[in-house]
Formats: sequence, structure tokens, C-alpha cells
Amino acid sequence: MIRALVFLATIVYSFFASAQNAADAYYDREAMNIARAAIKTGHGAQIHSMLLMERLEMHSGQSDEALLWDAQAWVGGDAHKLWLKTEGHYDLEQSDSEEVEFQALYSKAVSPFWDVQAGVRHDSKPTPTRTYAVVGLQGLAPYWFEVDTSVFVSENGDASVRIEAEYDLRLTQRLLLQPRIEINAAFSDDQAVDVGTGFSGAEAGLRLRYEIVREFAPYIGVSAGRVFGKTANLVRQSGKDTDEFNWVVGLRFWF
Repeated sequence: MIRALVFLATIVYSFFASAQNAADAYYDREAMNIARAAIKTGHGAQIHSMLLMERLEMHSGQSDEALLWDAQAWVGGDAHKLWLKTEGHYDLEQSDSEEVEFQALYSKAVSPFWDVQAGVRHDSKPTPTRTYAVVGLQGLAPYWFEVDTSVFVSENGDASVRIEAEYDLRLTQRLLLQPRIEINAAFSDDQAVDVGTGFSGAEAGLRLRYEIVREFAPYIGVSAGRVFGKTANLVRQSGKDTDEFNWVVGLRFWF
């Protein structure tokens, strides 16, 4: 019993003693608060930022030659960030954008490898334009698969989901092979933008990149995509192809 009381007293004393520091006896409270704030900032309270151009590439194949981009940037701390994302498709022969998408998201870390994200998405192309509420989960799955899953609900109440996954297979210290897949599905029809209910489309790609430095890497590869079901019917009615295959050459960079 006595040993238990002594042990408990030691824990209580240690708890209160930990709130103090030997330096408190020599420096005033203001100086100690400044020092503690500096330590906190130096050990995880910093504001960081990053811009990643995941894909900036030329497509050449069955369809017209096109420029595709897929970029994202973030700013914030370890737990809370503001994410900005954009992707699009520009037809070089028609000199016009076919798809342009922007997202602004609040991101909250829910584990060491996963963030929950929520915000808005706006598509300026195709027309008519659409604005969506977004809820998503982005992070690193087991075996180092990078995953980005999002649910979208438009201003008209049309809901859809998108799942993206990619994996960097390091062949050498500088040469990497990246398989990538994107799957889309819709829970309701939005005929104005050629989207039908159900599994609406998928795209798969394989890219081989060489990191001249970690932040700058040219690459070559292939990309294939196809739309399905009701979406395919709507796309055919618009006079467009339901599948495509392209050779790609591009750049990936970040800073």
C-alpha cells in the first residue's frame, strides 16, 4: 500500500514539475513564452507550401493532338491545409479547351497518411458550366499507392464519384515507371454535359520518367480511355469517340 502511494505521489509530482522548467527560475515569463513559441515553431508548427505539376503532356493518337495538364498546390501546416487543384484538356488543332476544372479544398489530416478534404469544384468547360460541392479522401494507401477519391454534387443535385490511383515503381535511382488509373461513375444523368447514370468511364496510363533532379522529370508513355453505358450513348449522339489511345510526352515538376 505504501509503495502504491509513493508511486502515485511520484506521478503527480512529475506531472506538475513537467509544467515548469529550470530556466523559469532565471528568465521572466515573457522571455520564456517567446522561447517556447520558437521551439514550437521549429518542431512542427511551420507553414509550408508546395506546387506539383503531376502531368503536363502532349497527346497524339486517334484523336486530335492535345495538351493535358493536372496540377495541385497546397499551403498550411501538418494538420490543416488549403488545397488548390486544376486539370484540363486543350485541343491544339481546334485551338479550344474541351475540359477545364478547378477545385478549392480545405484539408484535415485524420491519420499520418490520409487527409479528408471538402470544398468546391468549378468546371468552366464543357458548357454549360457546372459548380459542385466536393468531399474527398486523399492519401497514401498500403504498398505506397497514391489515392485520391472524391464525391461531387452539382448545383442541380447530380452526384458522381471519381477514384484516382497511381504508383511509382523505381527502376533505378532516377528512372521510374508510373502506372495510373482513373475511374468515374455517376448516380444521376446530366445530359447537358454528356454524363449518364452508372459506370461512366475509365482511363489508364503508363508513364516512364527520368528525374534529372528530383524536382524536374521529363517522361514518355501511353494513355487509353473509354466511356461506358449511358454516357457512351450520349457521347455518340454528340459525334465524339467513346474510346481513345494516345502516345504522351510530358514533364512532371514540383517546388
